[in-house]
Amino acid sequence: MAWLLLGIAGVFEIAFAFGMKASEGFTRLTPAIFTVVTGLASIVLLSFSLRTLPVGTGYAVWTGIGAAGTAILGMILLGDSTAPLRILCIAFILAGVIGLKLVSGN
Repeated sequence: MAWLLLGIAGVFEIAFAFGMKASEGFTRLTPAIFTVVTGLASIVLLSFSLRTLPVGTGYAVWTGIGAAGTAILGMILLGDSTAPLRILCIAFILAGVIGLKLVSGN
């Protein structure tokens, strides 16, 4: 259950990043509210998952999901660079996240 909560927290982290972009520095009310709600949801779910997961593993996986997911969706939805080295770096992040899951005792 902790891994599921952590995955959902990571998805909220991605939504949080896109909300920040859409809020344009918290100058647009609806995206700003969305940003606050998704950010809080992400943190709360992370904290629930850390009840049983090691803090280093949980935090690294959470940030990895957020970073890789935001970068991938940025390429798909916002036209961010799809340079091969950028994609390779994202693959390394995902490999690290998967590796942490595989070696975790939970």
